[in-house]
Amino acid sequence: MILIDTAMRPACCAVMAAAAVVLAPTTAHADNTRLNNSVMANVYTIQHQAGCTNDVRHNAPLQLAAQWHTDDMMANRGLDGDIGSDGSTPQDRAQAAGFQGTVAETVAINPAAAINNLEILNQWYYNPDDLAIMRNCAYTRMGVWSENSLDRSVVVAVYGQPK
Repeated sequence: MILIDTAMRPACCAVMAAAAVVLAPTTAHADNTRLNNSVMANVYTIQHQAGCTNDVRHNAPLQLAAQWHTDDMMANRGLDGDIGSDGSTPQDRAQAAGFQGTVAETVAINPAAAINNLEILNQWYYNPDDLAIMRNCAYTRMGVWSENSLDRSVVVAVYGQPK
């Protein structure tokens, strides 16, 4: 047991609190706007290569649903797909965020501090289920969110077909 002089307690506690903050696992809160926007641009390209003539437009509720699932996946390392730690589905999260319509979701995980556009597309393009989602012309709305930590990067894209 370590005994600390009463006069030293405030300084000691401040040092211990600072050490706890430094040692705690953190998410690198980088501005991933450019990456997220490039994912949307690439989905637009993939849809048009598949014969779609519509635009893919950003949708704030779908982005919020993507953010919730990304944050959940960063906090719960056992997650690696569409189902949240609370059992929620992409449709559940989209409806809770305020989107009215049908949704689908693609998830990319990279066990590193960063993920780039090419890695995301390689994961999704060569997965038949994900490619079918990206090529679906009915999905005209989209929200993308990504987060990074020192050992994990997660990108979630939620695709929507409004009612």
